[in-house]
Amino acid sequence: MSTFTAACWQLEVTAMEPEEQLHRLERALDQWSRKGCRLLVLPEMWLCGFSYPELRTLALRTPYAIAQWQDWCRRTSMVLVGSMPEVEGEDLFNTSYVVDADGELAGRYRKSHLFSPNGEHLRFAAGRELVVCNTQVGRLGLLICYDLRFPEVSRRLTLDGAQVLCASALWPSVRIRHWDLLLRARALENQVFVVGCNGCGADGELHYGGSSAIILPTGECLGSASGNEECVLAVIDLRELESFRRAIPCWNDRREDLYGNLGA
Repeated sequence: MSTFTAACWQLEVTAMEPEEQLHRLERALDQWSRKGCRLLVLPEMWLCGFSYPELRTLALRTPYAIAQWQDWCRRTSMVLVGSMPEVEGEDLFNTSYVVDADGELAGRYRKSHLFSPNGEHLRFAAGRELVVCNTQVGRLGLLICYDLRFPEVSRRLTLDGAQVLCASALWPSVRIRHWDLLLRARALENQVFVVGCNGCGADGELHYGGSSAIILPTGECLGSASGNEECVLAVIDLRELESFRRAIPCWNDRREDLYGNLGA
């Protein structure tokens, strides 16, 4: 599928209400499916927020949420991407899941860069690998929030064949200009599409900034949101990747003799 409609559902992430979030998503999917949406990206921890005292217990709802996704994806022929808590043994992860349009789990990515100013590294285990998923809408590279500040991540994902970088986030409004700039930079420097979905609303004194966006490989914006709850839709044509790269052949002009191939 070279051309498809992608969307960000910029929703208010409600602490400790996974059932309500699932009901809201189910009600919305049919509406967006009728609009032709084939890829939907959700915010970071969209299911329950960062309710740290209860997060390990809330993570027990994630397998049920994935099962629901699988049913809904088969029904709507959509690809879903979003971050939820995951427990494995003694470890708690912030994990982005991808369910393909046929209902199969296409992949999962555990957040590798934990935001130390907020103490994430004290509560979560860090992921140890980067992930590119094959889906019916193309090859998706996965990022979660703070990962955007590390250009090596997006470059590695693109070197591994990602056509669209999907970033789920809960980015605060006080630094929302950084979010806007980083989405464009990651798209432009890698000549790749970026679908960045942020949350909105407030968690105590912390306000999330919204501004979800779908970015072209030129760094231009195909569609963006305000600071309120809304859905952003835009058409992605993967054939444009090659035309952009022919116009400015950065990939051909890379100097791997100077800086290597980032571990390839």
